[in-house]
Amino acid sequence: MLCAGFGTRLRPLTDELPKPLLPFGDRSLLEHAVSALRAAGFQRLFANTHHLHGIFVSEIERMQLEIEVVHELRIRGTAGGISGVRPRLGPGPLVVLNGDGVFAQIPSDFAERAANDQLLLAVLPRPAGEGTVGIGEAGRVVRLRGERFGAELSGGDYIGLCALGERGLRGLPDSGCLVQDFALPLLRRGELVRTEPFPFRVWLPGDDLSGYLNANLAWLSERHSGESSVGAGARIGAGVELAGSIVGAGAELTGSGRVEHSLVFPGARAAAPLSRALVTRAGRIVIVPAASEAS
Repeated sequence: MLCAGFGTRLRPLTDELPKPLLPFGDRSLLEHAVSALRAAGFQRLFANTHHLHGIFVSEIERMQLEIEVVHELRIRGTAGGISGVRPRLGPGPLVVLNGDGVFAQIPSDFAERAANDQLLLAVLPRPAGEGTVGIGEAGRVVRLRGERFGAELSGGDYIGLCALGERGLRGLPDSGCLVQDFALPLLRRGELVRTEPFPFRVWLPGDDLSGYLNANLAWLSERHSGESSVGAGARIGAGVELAGSIVGAGAELTGSGRVEHSLVFPGARAAAPLSRALVTRAGRIVIVPAASEAS
């Protein structure tokens, strides 16, 4: 799992927690990732860290997550992060996912599907010309970051889940970006980068504060039919009316009025009224305007 980034688009939340430890619905992003990987049968899990490494380690110990942590004193990028765990691995194949994606399910044979590939990308299908990748015959990538390498039959969005075969692992650079510094050079040399459509639900809440809150609210709508979710040990004052909000475990809401369309982090404290608020454990309250208010 790639967990070393600074999470700049989600500041100030990521000034307190590494992005993979931010809450999403009823658990942290990282806990969702571990749950999906375990359900798919993956036993040995790695995470690279850099930003707020000490907090990352203490939190995974508190959550009792069995993850081998590789700390990067100097951030190495997405390709370098994978390269950094090579000494601990067998020859491959290897499944890699970004630490800020929430996958309802991961195919149990996804690694094996990449056994003969250097790089296999999971994508959400889009019409031709749309999305972050263009796809040609047999699922091969023919468009990436504005460069074209063949006839495009359909488009797709890469979702931060990929697998590398043995040749791919050997060919990774020691630092740099998985797309810019590994996938694109492969394509420029005429080599194959393959895609497979991802058949399950995925949430990608890391683009900005609005996207993060909206993704949480979408999760709430799907899992709780829009009713509020209250974690274990949370305390809601008698004068507080919850409406379409997520309140984390051990949080406390006091005051009088509605708390609507908000996300209260586990262990956080805040007073009503609140609307479209992100409330952190350190007491920071971030109000996220609705789209119509922001325009």
